[in-house]
Amino acid sequence: MNPVPKRALDVVALGGGHGLSATLQALRRITPHITAIVGVSDDGGSSGRLREQFGIVPPGDLRMALAALCGDDNWGSTWARVLQHRFKSDGDLNEHALGNLLITALWEETGDLVEGLEWVAKLLDARGTVLPLCLEPLEIVAQVKNSAGALSEVTGQVRVATTKDEIVSVRLKPENPAVCPQAINAVMHADAVILGPGSWFTSVLTHFEVPEMKKALNQTTAKRILVLNLIPQQGETDNYTPENYLEVLAGQNPDFELDVVIADPRHVANQSRLLEVAADLGAQVELAEVGRTQAPTEQHDPDRLAYTFERVFLNGRNGHGNDRSS
Repeated sequence: MNPVPKRALDVVALGGGHGLSATLQALRRITPHITAIVGVSDDGGSSGRLREQFGIVPPGDLRMALAALCGDDNWGSTWARVLQHRFKSDGDLNEHALGNLLITALWEETGDLVEGLEWVAKLLDARGTVLPLCLEPLEIVAQVKNSAGALSEVTGQVRVATTKDEIVSVRLKPENPAVCPQAINAVMHADAVILGPGSWFTSVLTHFEVPEMKKALNQTTAKRILVLNLIPQQGETDNYTPENYLEVLAGQNPDFELDVVIADPRHVANQSRLLEVAADLGAQVELAEVGRTQAPTEQHDPDRLAYTFERVFLNGRNGHGNDRSS
């Protein structure tokens, strides 16, 4: 009797920007069942201009996720470049990304965020699904502390990401936004959910500030995996060590548990401390060289990351590492 082939896993990746893009490029190498859930708080550049002019969720991180899911063949690589193409002119189109305009046009044509993204994915032959975290644009508000210890608030993703003060916490406006129901369904039915890498406060932790998504992330039976950043992000996480990311996550979401933390040992100075902090979150640490060996070395290598994901998925693929039945 021939063995029954193993089912390709359903994997959900949450985040935004270049970090999510790296995760998606890795995942499309190992499973066709990928759902990207993308934050919608960007207020800078082309996305910010379209958001302000049309009152839409910012399309930029959604565009990057779609480009990351394009194949490596001629069709996929060509469309990925076209989607990311930015106009250079003295007029209103200057610095607009073509993909942002295409997504905005399809949202106007369909009148539906999810359907519009589906049409773009079909055009690109993208190997997965891209969904917005919420159906309305979000605004990030951060509580920050200056060098003298005084607290204040900074509003807007660009300002939060570039603040010179220490970020203490973040929240979203509105506080209870209209979440994308397909995104919640994907998290609840996934085999694995991946957080990170990415801008810690403005791309990763914001998902926990949407009440329905936070509930889903806490209740899903999926294996919950965190990919740590390789280096601190200037402004947002200055001087962070790998364990600092976990400490902030645990401090702001004390009920959340992880199964696996993926970290590159070349960027971990205190492995015993990382193991200790991860254990407090219920997680094991998977030490693997997932960063690029050539410039830019601060970015994750999709092939290396894919190999590590596959190893993590195969380790207990019939269930997660923690007992969450209680």
